[in-house]
Amino acid sequence: MNVYLPIAEMSVNIFLILGMGGVVGVLSGLFGVGGGFLLTPLLIFIGVPPAVAVGTQANQIVASSVSGVIAHWRRGNVDFRMGGVLLVGGIAGSVVGVGVFAWLRSLGHIDLTIKLCYVVFLGIIGSLMLNESIRAILQSRRPGGRRRKLHQHTWFHGLPLKMRFRRSKLYISALLPLGVGVFVGLLAAVMGVGGGFIMVPAMIYLLGMPTSVVVGTSLFQIIFVTANVTFLQAVNTQTVDVLLALLLLIGGVIGAPIGTRLGTKLKGEQLRGLLAFMVLAVCLKLGYDLVITPEDLYSISVPDS
Repeated sequence: MNVYLPIAEMSVNIFLILGMGGVVGVLSGLFGVGGGFLLTPLLIFIGVPPAVAVGTQANQIVASSVSGVIAHWRRGNVDFRMGGVLLVGGIAGSVVGVGVFAWLRSLGHIDLTIKLCYVVFLGIIGSLMLNESIRAILQSRRPGGRRRKLHQHTWFHGLPLKMRFRRSKLYISALLPLGVGVFVGLLAAVMGVGGGFIMVPAMIYLLGMPTSVVVGTSLFQIIFVTANVTFLQAVNTQTVDVLLALLLLIGGVIGAPIGTRLGTKLKGEQLRGLLAFMVLAVCLKLGYDLVITPEDLYSISVPDS
């Protein structure tokens, strides 16, 4: 059963889109990521223009993240104070990011920029997470082996404007989560991601938050940042396909609670290892598509006026 997407200007199978939204919803509840790092490339793989994929799927992330946050909130795994500081930075970063997105689109470089950003960031983050998770798993299996601390105190922790985050059991500078939020907001606008694949490692290794609190707190911040990105993209770049967003949203809401239940059955290092494998798989696919000879050797592109 096919449906026509007016903004993307193409027909797609409705069950394929629902299934993609469901899979990303499961990832949202399981790993604490919005799922955009996977959904945007998947939409590109089936032929959706990169600019439309970025602008549209942020809307789906909002729905799946809300469902995931509710489940984690009931378990007491959301640090709302930390989420609020991350949110302030995220809103500021997303406003700047949408402006950069519109500028690159006017130059005709947005499609290549999106793909290159994915290859670089997914490759770096996936490799670091996979290396750490493998080391943690091996160390935990050694007889009498001690678990290594996830973070070490550095000069970052000596920055001013310190705040106490009781749920995360931290007393650190508010500048740290604020900076992380700004960076993730930029990524949300330019790459069409919730930023969880950057934020989750940063919250664990840079801020030193417990893994049990990271997932719910990450999803809480993602809700508002991606909602802001969706609104700004719709107004400034007109790249939000409402029909596509609705189908992805339905699938995401169904999948998120399933992922949350699955997440309670796995250890922290196992979750990070699985996420790392998925990140690297998407990175390799995008990198391969960039270097192979395209089917159409020549194309005509007219930059937006």
